[in-house]
Amino acid sequence: MTIYAEVIGDPIAQSKSPIIHGFWLDALGIDAEYRRTLVSADDLPGYFASRRADPDWRGCNITMPHKIAALDHVEDRGDVRHTIGAINTVVRAEDGTPIGTNTDAGGFYAPLAGFDLSGKPVTVVGAGGAARAVLFALARMNVGPVTLMNRNVLKGGALLAAFGLKGQARPLAQPLAPDTGLLVNASTLGMAGQPPLELDLSPLGEQAIVYDIVYAPLETPLLAAANARGLETVDGLEMLVGQAALAFELFFGVAPPRDRDDDVRDLLIA
Repeated sequence: MTIYAEVIGDPIAQSKSPIIHGFWLDALGIDAEYRRTLVSADDLPGYFASRRADPDWRGCNITMPHKIAALDHVEDRGDVRHTIGAINTVVRAEDGTPIGTNTDAGGFYAPLAGFDLSGKPVTVVGAGGAARAVLFALARMNVGPVTLMNRNVLKGGALLAAFGLKGQARPLAQPLAPDTGLLVNASTLGMAGQPPLELDLSPLGEQAIVYDIVYAPLETPLLAAANARGLETVDGLEMLVGQAALAFELFFGVAPPRDRDDDVRDLLIA
């Protein structure tokens, strides 16, 4: 049998993770596979039970809507539940135990490492599993106050408090703060098949950075509006590839060839 890892979610057909991991496996000559697997919420317990018994399974990435629920079915040795509160990667221990972790936070941070965001106000849209990873990273970046925009303002406020971030929660209908240095869409709004994220970017200053974690489509309406303004943008492939690189090393025991990121992007946008 061939060793394998996979990405699980519901839906799952849209996931580009097999393209990324497949490219790296081929480039490194590793005899392994990386698959898409549709797993519903009801199937989560059975999924992890079956994989625990499969010695060829090396782990999985987790996409919506399971990033929080999956915590109940894996071992949490890094106390992710009480830090980020969501997982996107599960690795099989030698005894078969599935161990949850989160590579989204590192993947989110990587493309921002070259920017000085110290003390700058940040606006984040969304309060789901991906937003938790974003807030976790922001809490360690010495940013200024964080405004979290979400339909459920109480949930947004609770998240800010959980990560020790100063700021405020506001409804999506309100305008952006003009001093926002970084705007992050950490929701599914703007994704293919989802409602658009309708934000007026005119209040943003010329130095603002707009970061959309959605990667299908690659240029979301939010990024198109930001590009039209001449603002610095970060697309969802940056975070996707960054978090995948961290997961790949956990699954297969070797770092991927990041010097070939341009080739990976070409495949993803083909």
